[in-house]
Amino acid sequence: MTLNPILPIWVLALLGIGLSAVFVWQLVVNRSRRRLVIMWSSRLLMVALLMVIAARPTILGDGQGPSASGGLEVYFVVDTTSSMAAEDWDGGAIGGTDVTDSPTRLDGVKADIDSIVASLAGAQFSLVTFDAVAVQRVPLTSDASAVLSSTSVLRQEVSAYSRGSSIDEPVTLMIQILQDAAALNPEQRRVLFYFGDGEQTSGTDPQPFTVLAPYLQGGAVLGYGTQDGARMREFNGIDRRYFGQEPTDDPAEPQQPTYIQDYSGNAPVDALSKIDETALGVIARELGIIYEHRTAATSTALATTGIEVGRLTASDGEPGSVTELYWIAAIGFGLLALVQIVAISGAVAELRPGRRRP
Repeated sequence: MTLNPILPIWVLALLGIGLSAVFVWQLVVNRSRRRLVIMWSSRLLMVALLMVIAARPTILGDGQGPSASGGLEVYFVVDTTSSMAAEDWDGGAIGGTDVTDSPTRLDGVKADIDSIVASLAGAQFSLVTFDAVAVQRVPLTSDASAVLSSTSVLRQEVSAYSRGSSIDEPVTLMIQILQDAAALNPEQRRVLFYFGDGEQTSGTDPQPFTVLAPYLQGGAVLGYGTQDGARMREFNGIDRRYFGQEPTDDPAEPQQPTYIQDYSGNAPVDALSKIDETALGVIARELGIIYEHRTAATSTALATTGIEVGRLTASDGEPGSVTELYWIAAIGFGLLALVQIVAISGAVAELRPGRRRP
C-alpha cells in the first residue's frame, strides 16, 4: 500500500494537529457535560478520518502481477516539483491551449519509465519521487505492473504549497535505501535513473550525489525541458484527471489548465521554467553515469545501453490495477457528519423562541 496525498504530508500534519488541538481543548473544557463530550469526540474522530481521506491510501494492484527477477535492481528517482509541469515535452515553449495538446515534462518521464521497464524486463524496480520531500512510492519489487501503476498516477506537487526546487532532495532517502539494499544483498547489481529538469530554486546549494556512487553500477540522468523555457501548469490537488476521471461538462469546473504566475514585474505573467543541463551534468558526473537530454522524438535506448538484467526467473500472475481505499474512511466520515448535522439542527431548534399564544 502507498500514499498519494492531495496535499504535502507536512501540510496535512499541520492541519490535523491544529484541528485536533482545538477539539481536545473543547473536550477538556466540556468534560463534565456528557453530551458535549460525545459530540467533540466524534469531531475528533472526523479529523482522523479526514486525514486518511486526504492521504489517499492506495493498493497498487488487486493481485500479484506477472513477475520475474534477475540480477539487477533499478531505482527510478523522479522530480515532481512544479517545474516538471512545464509544457515543453513536445518541443514547444508554450504549447497549445487544450490539455491533450500540451504534454508536460512529467508526461515525458512517464513514457520513458514505461520504455525503460520494458527494456529491462525481469529486473526489480523501485520508484522514489521528490518535491518538498522525498518519498519511496514503490519499494523494490519484481512486479513491474506495480511501478507502472504508480507512475501512471504521478502528478506534480500542489502549486500553492511549493517551496522551490531542490535537485538534491532525494539524496538522504536514497542513501538509506541503497545502504539497506546492499546490506540485504551485497552481490546484487544496482542502477539508478534520475528524471528531472535541474532547476534549483530553493536558494541553497545542492549537496553532492557522490555518496550514492559506490552503490551503483550504472544508470542515467535524464533531463527534460528546453533552453527557451515553458509555462508551468498549476495543480490544486483535486483535478479530476489526478483521480483517473474524465473531465465533466460542468461549466463551473475549468476544462483548461491555469498557469503559475511570475509577479516580479509590473504585471503578473506566466512564469517560465528552463532546463538546467549544467546542474544535471554535475549530478551525472557525481554518480558516475551518463547524462542524456530527452525529447519525445528519441528513445531511451542510449540510457539502457550496456545494462544487463541477468538470469531471469519468471512466475505467472494476473496484471494488477490501482485500488483506492480512501472511500472506506469517507463512509465513516459521512455518517459522523450526518450525526453532527442532526445534533446542530436540534440545538438550533432549542434556541428558537417559543410561539406566542393569541
